Amino acid sequence: MTVVLQLPFIAPYSTDPMVGALRAHCVAGLERHDGGVHARVISLPAGPSIVSVSWHDDHVSASATAGTDPVVLESVVRRWLDLDADHSMIDPYFDSDDIIAPLIAARPGLRVLGSVDGFETAVLTVLGQQVSLAAARTFGGRIVSAFGDVVDGDFVAFPAPETLAAQSPEAIGEAVGLTKARSKTVHTLAIAAAGGLDLGWDAEPVRFRRELLALPGIGPWTADYLTVRILGDRDAFVPDDLVLKRALGVSSSKEAAALAESWRPWRAYALFHLWTKEAFL
Repeated sequence: MTVVLQLPFIAPYSTDPMVGALRAHCVAGLERHDGGVHARVISLPAGPSIVSVSWHDDHVSASATAGTDPVVLESVVRRWLDLDADHSMIDPYFDSDDIIAPLIAARPGLRVLGSVDGFETAVLTVLGQQVSLAAARTFGGRIVSAFGDVVDGDFVAFPAPETLAAQSPEAIGEAVGLTKARSKTVHTLAIAAAGGLDLGWDAEPVRFRRELLALPGIGPWTADYLTVRILGDRDAFVPDDLVLKRALGVSSSKEAAALAESWRPWRAYALFHLWTKEAFL
């Protein structure tokens, strides 16, 4: 029997930006977006499950294939879709801020997109470095198609670290269409994750960042972004992001970081408001 949950949240919840982000990053084979329903494979402790989510006035409905532990499912979905945020505390913090306050007025209750699997998010982020969003989706679909396991006739699970670690960088590059340097980064990341690199939501933050930065091809932008997405750090920020700097009208990460100091401890929400502003122009 299918597992069905109704997961409440504290209103407001700005649904359109979250749905838009999921649709924009949808990886063929792994995910499917149909209207207001987003379906995807999530690798859970009991095995891969096809999970569908939809948004309602005061809750998100989540359904999953039979055998899914409802407690685990709720925990993953709540972190993924930021269902536990209380914007009655967060949004007023920016009331006097000339940059963020107008963005909150336009989209109260904006949420920060999380992650259902740290390794998947890390690999897809590496694939998306310095390329368009469309190219990143193409690369993601290729890596899933080439190395993922079929869950049913329509969905494919993201490959496990051990699966990609067992490939050569050349095999990954040929299958996905990557440069040698990018293939090496994906392969090295897989080896590290298979060997104990902690990419879980509860990883120790300092170690998480240090070990990511030690890998070839992973710099501060990637480490900062993954701190937001995987660890769910609501004060994390990505000062060297090009879209962010454009939204702020600055040319350097130093300027962006300085502007963001007054947004602590909620810099991740300010970040997503600025990204959303650019996406919805």
